[in-house]
Amino acid sequence: MTIPSLPLSKAADGTTPEMPLLGFGTWQIRGDAAYQAVRDALEAGYRHLDTATMYGNEAEVGRALKDSGVPRDEVFVTTKLPPERAGKERATLDASLRALGLDAVDLWLIHWPPSKRKAVDVWRQFLAARDAGLIRAAGVSNFGIDEIDELFAETGERPAVNQIRFGPTLWDRAEVEAHRERGIVVEGYSPFKTTNLHDPVLTGIATAHGVDPARVVLRWHIQHEIVVIPKSQTPERIARNADVDGFTLTADEMAAIDALSRTRR
Repeated sequence: MTIPSLPLSKAADGTTPEMPLLGFGTWQIRGDAAYQAVRDALEAGYRHLDTATMYGNEAEVGRALKDSGVPRDEVFVTTKLPPERAGKERATLDASLRALGLDAVDLWLIHWPPSKRKAVDVWRQFLAARDAGLIRAAGVSNFGIDEIDELFAETGERPAVNQIRFGPTLWDRAEVEAHRERGIVVEGYSPFKTTNLHDPVLTGIATAHGVDPARVVLRWHIQHEIVVIPKSQTPERIARNADVDGFTLTADEMAAIDALSRTRR
C-alpha cells in the first residue's frame, strides 16, 4: 500500500512529521479486540494509528505496535487529551506514553474544547510538551475556526491538525479552505457513520472502478488531501479499506460526491 502523507509543522528536533492520509481508528475497540485489530491493520499496511486517553485502549495499541515488528519510526501515532483533564496535561501525557510504550507520540490532540475557556492554557501545555520532545506535533479535535483563531491570538501558534467529524455529506469547501489558509491539516473521523454507502452516486462510482462504496469514500478523502481514519474489527474489511491506491476518481466523480453535501458549498 502506498499512501501519500502531508507534512506538519517542524518538531522540536527540527524534523518535519509526515502524517499519512489514511489511518486506522480505534474508537470503541478495547481489550484483545483492539490489540488484534491494530495487528491486522499494521499487517494490511496501515502506518498511522489513532487512539485517545478516553478510548481506554492505548496499552493494547502500543503492545500491538511493539509485537508487529514494524519499526516505530515507520508508524505515525496519535493520542488525545480528554477536556476534563485540563490542568493535568503532563500527567495525562506521561500516562499515555507509558501505556503506549513510547518515548513520544507523533501527534497529541485536545480531544474537545475544554469548558470555561481553558483551551488557551491547555494549548500552552501542548506547545511545552512539543518543545520538550514528548510529542512531535500538537493539534486539536472538534474545534471551530473561531476557537482555533483564539489559540493563535493568545500564543502565536496554530494547531497542526484539527480532527473533525467528516464525510461526503459534511463536505464544506469554505471550512476546508479556512483551515488550509491557516496551515492546518483537516483530519476526518467517522467517514462511514456520516455517509449512506448505498447512495446511488457512490454505488455507481464503485461499480465503475470495481471497488466497494467504502473505498470510494476513503479515496474521495485522500484526493481532497483530508486525512481519514476508518475503523473496523473485521480483518477482511480492515485489509479492504487499506486497498485504496489502485484507482483514481475522476474530476467529475469527485464533483458528484462533493454534491452529496448538505452544505452545498
